[in-house]
Amino acid sequence: MNQSSVPASGALVLTDGTVFEGEMIGAPPTASDGVASGEVVFNTVMTGYQEVITDPSYAGQIIAFTYPHIGNYGITAADAESSRPFCRGVIVRDLARRRSNWRSEGDLNSYLVRHGIAGIAGVDTRRLTRHVRNHGAMPGAFGPAPNDDALERLAVAARAEPGTAGVDLVSEVTTVEPYTAGDGPWRVVAYDLGIKRAIATNLGRIATVEIVPASTPAAEVLAREPDGIFLSNGPGDPQMAGGVTTALGDLLGVVPIFGICLGQQVLGLALGGRSYKLPFGHHGGNVPVRDESTGRIEITSQNHNFAIESGSVPGVDETHVCLNDGALEGFACRDLPAFCVQYHPEASPGPHDSRYLFDRFADLMSTFWGGTRNGSGRQRGSS
Repeated sequence: MNQSSVPASGALVLTDGTVFEGEMIGAPPTASDGVASGEVVFNTVMTGYQEVITDPSYAGQIIAFTYPHIGNYGITAADAESSRPFCRGVIVRDLARRRSNWRSEGDLNSYLVRHGIAGIAGVDTRRLTRHVRNHGAMPGAFGPAPNDDALERLAVAARAEPGTAGVDLVSEVTTVEPYTAGDGPWRVVAYDLGIKRAIATNLGRIATVEIVPASTPAAEVLAREPDGIFLSNGPGDPQMAGGVTTALGDLLGVVPIFGICLGQQVLGLALGGRSYKLPFGHHGGNVPVRDESTGRIEITSQNHNFAIESGSVPGVDETHVCLNDGALEGFACRDLPAFCVQYHPEASPGPHDSRYLFDRFADLMSTFWGGTRNGSGRQRGSS
């Protein structure tokens, strides 16, 4: 399918039976029954659709964009946050017919086709967003829908879709082999739970970053003699990332730790906290968060469906709170060198209010090891 071809009629059916009509875009659904299925969530960004689509945290999910015009500035390789999209599909109101930007290297529809991602356009995304907001994120399925039999096939697929709770999605997105990014003075081992390229780039300002698979045992991490450990963003249920949670039991107190997004959730579980699933998650580049120590409000980029229950983690100070729903957005350990936030300080896409957190991580490593931020870190192999 190309940008000028006549799209086939399609439909999205949610697990509760609600139907949304539209037109098929992108690649044909790859499932044998011609259906794309996943958990339907909405994202409120106005720009940055490529970064959103390529965020590995969307594994298992279908992304509905609330902003009506998507694709108007095209696609640029430099903006991709991973080697390919991991989402199950894309829902838009209006797919731009023409792209217009000096950086553009291609159009969104061709990009979806190239990576085998199905999409549906012409959907009443305002109605869909209200429905998900009122009833919660839920599984759905979309595909060509020329008749009632096709709609029934979509309804069956939607009911069969498990969603993201209780599903191991990290194993679908984590790196197979370790690799290195950045050349900063500190040495950081980053657990890849679904890390974005912009995160590795920001960490690379302060450290040489060794990115390792999510299944890497604590002993292998410590053998790399890190100055710090980073827990990345990632998809799905933190209860299913048990390997990392177990490893943290041997890492806490030994090496400074900084976690974001799913990284906050696994750190919270490792410390004895409780996780829960948000009604429809936080997905957007405009989520207000208050720093409890300063009263300062940050406008943040977020993408997660689960969170850590406020008050459930012993021995921490709760440092940040979401002003939309009161969800816990950050905490710091009182007696251990570890802190985390629920949002994305690299903010790709989104405002850059929170990039100071990478420098805070460097300060934590400097304090713990007695080094300096502008030096070469501690002596390798020393403690």
